[in-house]
Amino acid sequence: MEKILYALSEPKRTAIVELLREGPLTVGEIAAKLSIQQPQVSKHLRVLYEAGLVKIYPLANKRIYELNPEGLQELDEWINTFRELWEKRFDRLESYLKESGKEKG
Repeated sequence: MEKILYALSEPKRTAIVELLREGPLTVGEIAAKLSIQQPQVSKHLRVLYEAGLVKIYPLANKRIYELNPEGLQELDEWINTFRELWEKRFDRLESYLKESGKEKG
C-alpha cells in the first residue's frame, strides 16, 4: 500500500492516472497532453508501474500504458476500511440523535 500512496502523492502521477482513466496511451501522448518532457513521463510511469497502478504492453515499436485494475482494487479495499469505520460512527451518531430527540420530546 505504501508504494501506491507514494505513487499517487505526486500531482503529475495523479494527472497521468486521470488521463489513463480515459484509455491506454503512449508516453508521447501523455507527454503532449500534460505538456511535460517524455523522460519525465517515463520516470513517473515507472513509479506507477512499480506500484502496480499501470500495465505496459508493446505495440509495434511503442509501449502502451493502461491502468491496472488490480492495483486500484487494492487501494479501494484499503479505503473501504475507513468507509466502514465512518459508517459505524454515523450509525452511532444517528442512534444518539434519535435517543436525545426522544428525551427532549
